Amino acid sequence: MSKQIYSDVKSQLDSILAAGMYKTERILGTPQNAEIALSDGHKVINFCSNNYLGLANHPEVIKAAKSTIDNWGVGLASVRFICGTQSIHKELEEKVSRFLGMEDTLLYSSCFDANGGIFEPLLDEDCAVISDELNHASIIDGVRLCKAQRFRYKHSDMSELETILMEISGLKYRLIVTDGVFSMDGEIAKLPQICELAEKYDALVMVDDSHGTGYIGETGRGSVEYHKVQGKVDIIATTFGKALGGSSGGCISGSKDIIDFLRQRSRPYIFSNTLAPPIVGAVIKVLDMISESTNFRNHVMTNANYFRKGMVEAGFDIIPSDTAIVPVMIYDETLAVTMADKLLQEGIYVIGFTYPVVKVGQARIRVQLSAAHSLYHLDRAINSFIKIGKELNIIK
Repeated sequence: MSKQIYSDVKSQLDSILAAGMYKTERILGTPQNAEIALSDGHKVINFCSNNYLGLANHPEVIKAAKSTIDNWGVGLASVRFICGTQSIHKELEEKVSRFLGMEDTLLYSSCFDANGGIFEPLLDEDCAVISDELNHASIIDGVRLCKAQRFRYKHSDMSELETILMEISGLKYRLIVTDGVFSMDGEIAKLPQICELAEKYDALVMVDDSHGTGYIGETGRGSVEYHKVQGKVDIIATTFGKALGGSSGGCISGSKDIIDFLRQRSRPYIFSNTLAPPIVGAVIKVLDMISESTNFRNHVMTNANYFRKGMVEAGFDIIPSDTAIVPVMIYDETLAVTMADKLLQEGIYVIGFTYPVVKVGQARIRVQLSAAHSLYHLDRAINSFIKIGKELNIIK
């Protein structure tokens, strides 16, 4: 009977394919940038990367990574508490802490690991986690690993959040956790209201700002800065794999005591190899660059506003936001995938998002703008969307 799994898995794959939800991974033949080439040589303009600041292939960032390899090697071949911490890791933790306005920071191999390592050590059976229903999968999985009681409120529904907080007032710790920027819609969390409720009901607040750190807010400090709630958020999780260089790695920032406790008890941190030195060197360089100037975040926001305006004027259904994420709503799964394929033929690289990444009936093409895009790139994309949109009867 154990071999039945092979036919069952094949059957499920066939169902995914038949439903138009099969996800194909396209192979790139170039570094990440605004203009890239697929492995077959097909050149396209990339509008589906998290490379918001356009720094993933920036010469200064690459130079910093190379220099770090020369000075510190490729990797530590160990976890940090055994023999795997270099002074550059401490330097990065200090820079991230200053950038985010927190006391201390702990590095992880990814933000997925960071979210997988935060809840279990802090929260027991007599505690509670209250999570937005649209939070990232890494938060959902991290919460599943802890013993705390779990509550979920409807997306950005502050009334339901308050009701839950009132009902669980007798529990020891209550932690509200939310994405700072919701990646599928580009919506920024209602942090002022969340922080107000947290203060009223003596709860903690955690924000995963992976899609906000680096370009959201006046100086790119993320959704916490955007909403001016610095000092009211207890824990910030974020990634180095998006705006901050686009490589990998993530972190948790918070009070010195919480971070020190996680060093002792957070399993993904304790049992994973130290973040690779070239990544550390690259992120340090990125933080220096964006701390000295807001030019990169200003450029990506200018690009996002230009593209969003052009698409709305063309008649597309666009979810409004103040981020570089512009969801073009298609609603039909098969149609979204078909449109993305046709746009690729036009030289515009985007992806159709379908279930389970979004709810059934909420299929879309998520366009992500970058500081690396030029006005030429934006106009090419808008014109291609209009051409294919008319061809598929999505717009008139």
